[in-house]
Amino acid sequence: MSKDQDQTSEQSVAEATIEVTGEVESPSEQATAEAQTPEELTLMLEDARAKADSHWDQLVRTQAQMDNLRKRHERDLENAHKFALERFVSELLPVRDSLEMGLIAANEENSTIDHLREGTELTLKLFCDTMDKFNVAQINPEGEPFDPELHQAMSMMPRSDVPPNTVVMVVQKGYTLNGRLVRPAMVMVSQAEAGQVDDQA
Repeated sequence: MSKDQDQTSEQSVAEATIEVTGEVESPSEQATAEAQTPEELTLMLEDARAKADSHWDQLVRTQAQMDNLRKRHERDLENAHKFALERFVSELLPVRDSLEMGLIAANEENSTIDHLREGTELTLKLFCDTMDKFNVAQINPEGEPFDPELHQAMSMMPRSDVPPNTVVMVVQKGYTLNGRLVRPAMVMVSQAEAGQVDDQA
């Protein structure tokens, strides 16, 4: 085969490579590929497989760790929901104990109204202190302007001694928890008497 034919053959192989891969190999890459022996290629393949196995092991371990983390998070969240009131309940137990002791004292033959009143006052103070620990605030707005955000009007009362829309009686006290309304105060609100309305008109 002539030199020209050899060049033509090599050019045809290069063109075929470009059509298949879309890439043009540089002469140095061609020389490197031709220089690699089957043993070297086998070693490179084994190295690639070892790296792939190592990466797969890392992926499996990471996935297992994430799964364990998710399960632990779900368990912690479930426990938080179950036992969120544990401290509140433990603080309420002395109040119940005091009520039970007061009931026992009330059933004794030598019990008096004064003793019962004193025991009830101590129990109420203990209960109020417990509520304060958990930021439960009482709403007792007697004498204050009516606030629809915190109060619920039960009825209107004509009054001349206080300004209109003033809370003149608290039927039931309200409560907030950390500033959020839990129960509005049930109140009676003043309104101007008929004579006052006519005068203003």
